[in-house]
Amino acid sequence: MKKSDPMVLSDYDIHLYNEGSHFRIYDKMGAKLCEQDGKKGTFFRVWAPNARRVSVVGDFNQWNTSKTPMTIIANSGIWECFVPGVKKGDCYKYFIQSRLNGYEEEKADPFALYTEQPPKSASRVWDLDYSWQDQDWMQNRASKNTLDAPFSVYEMHIGSWRQFDGGVTYTQLAETLPPYLKDMEFTHVEFMPVMEHPFYGSWGYQITGFYAPSSRFGTPQDFMYLIDKLHQAGIGVILDWVPSHFPMDGHGLAQFDGSGLYEHQDSRQGFHPDWNSAIFNYGRNEVRSFLIANALFWLEYYHVDGLRVDAVASMLYLDYSRKEGEWIPNKYGGRENLEAISFLKELNQAVYKEFPDTQTIAEESTSWPMVSRPVYIGGLGFGLKWDMGWMHDALHYFSLDSIYRKYNHHNITFRMVYAWHENFMLSLSHDEVVYGKGSLINKMPGDHWQQSANLRLLYTMMIMQPGKKLLFMGGELGQYREWNHDDELDWKILDNEKHQGIQHCLKDLNRLYKNESILYTTDFNPDGFSWINATDVENSVFSWVRRSDEGEMMFIGNCTPVSRVGYLTGVHQGGEWKEIFNSDAEVYGGSGVGNMGCVVADDVTCHGYPHSLTLNIPPLGGLILKWTRPLTVVENKKVHDKTALL
Repeated sequence: MKKSDPMVLSDYDIHLYNEGSHFRIYDKMGAKLCEQDGKKGTFFRVWAPNARRVSVVGDFNQWNTSKTPMTIIANSGIWECFVPGVKKGDCYKYFIQSRLNGYEEEKADPFALYTEQPPKSASRVWDLDYSWQDQDWMQNRASKNTLDAPFSVYEMHIGSWRQFDGGVTYTQLAETLPPYLKDMEFTHVEFMPVMEHPFYGSWGYQITGFYAPSSRFGTPQDFMYLIDKLHQAGIGVILDWVPSHFPMDGHGLAQFDGSGLYEHQDSRQGFHPDWNSAIFNYGRNEVRSFLIANALFWLEYYHVDGLRVDAVASMLYLDYSRKEGEWIPNKYGGRENLEAISFLKELNQAVYKEFPDTQTIAEESTSWPMVSRPVYIGGLGFGLKWDMGWMHDALHYFSLDSIYRKYNHHNITFRMVYAWHENFMLSLSHDEVVYGKGSLINKMPGDHWQQSANLRLLYTMMIMQPGKKLLFMGGELGQYREWNHDDELDWKILDNEKHQGIQHCLKDLNRLYKNESILYTTDFNPDGFSWINATDVENSVFSWVRRSDEGEMMFIGNCTPVSRVGYLTGVHQGGEWKEIFNSDAEVYGGSGVGNMGCVVADDVTCHGYPHSLTLNIPPLGGLILKWTRPLTVVENKKVHDKTALL
């Protein structure tokens, strides 16, 4: 995107902003360090169309509301002024007096690049100068972020992954996180919202500073350094982004100029009952400019590789979490939020136009159609969508004692009824390990051995399913304690061999996934998947094949604690099948039941396939086998002679 002089706000800039299509408005608004008439200082701009008077207050004028008045630009709603002597790091706010109702308040800058550390709430004058060292990544990242690339995403909360002397900084993470993710073979990391938020317990989902990474962990340049180091380690970076709502804190966007400026004034449209927060007015053009520009801002200035858009369902439905009479229908009498739908489409079009080598990912929990389909064919335009249905079904199934699983077999098979409707990402996210839900391993039945085996089996099934993958931090450790944002992960549990085994298992699965193109190039192509047996209810065994031009791989899993010895299963290819992964391997803490690394197919039909394998399937275990080669004539004769003798 072409940059322009931030000091110049042309009539065309104002026109674009007011019509909702100025997607570089962040270069014009907020606080900009500059020089004017030979004097160094800062230029300020803020949108407050219903203000009677606006002034800048800060350290430089002793927070005096009358010393530094701003001037409104005609017919724009934008106020501006140049203040000599204001330097990088100075704190400031806008003092706004409304012409509507006598309202007056000191407001933080909606376009602030940096803020005071909460609970303080002033904005700080800053710049975004940084010397990036991730040129190799940026030049080649299209191949890392394309839909036929592997996505094994590590979701994490910055403040509670690891703590150093009771806290953590971006720079400390920059030295510890990239080597860990690289060693664990993850392809991407997803940060829960890093944008400034006053309440730490909101995990970043109640944002007041949409353009500022949280000052709790360092400066904007420190956050850039973290992303830079991740890119140098070959790790993509996805940010959680929240355009669905914002908190009601007095210094924030709510009632910014004495009116519902960023939000709807009517609470039936502008207040979110679940989160006690304000809902953006997607029909207001300047709000669209603010939000879409914000998405592009993180992609441009912070080299971010993708945005995971939070709570999309709450944006799409006017009656979301509301009773009858608590919402206003659209102009056609329906429940669809037409302005939000239009906004999401425009957002995705803008992102893929300006940054085609990135991805947008929707957290959308309903069956809204075509979320991850292009806008030009009627979709919302996202690249990917979280598969919330798979997550709920799989966790329900695995929470059951094995004797009841045969009655819930459909929880695993149902996904393939809808798997090709969207570009799905299978997610085991933070939402599943909070609010009394327990950790992943604590959802599993049985003793410690069975819980560990179940978790390893779940991860194996997840890797072998079509779709991209996401796991919340701590899941790779088999952490028993529910996630707590105030504490670091329970790293000490890795002293226990069972937890080492879970971590080792996931690491090997990630490596296998990255190295086997069969497992990711056909994620969204139904030709890349077929069931072998989806109906073995009595044994609680599932088997399927993943295929591409590169070959075939098979998954077979036993969801009971009883080994299935001599289990017959059909396969399409005759010849040699190599057992390349066994979740029950002793190195993972398993019992070691397996097939000695290789199985030869018999020319016996089974499950509608022309060949079959006779396998030992471990208890609560999953096997991954890969077809390697057909047998030679001599080898084939030996197999038949042996079969005849038996």
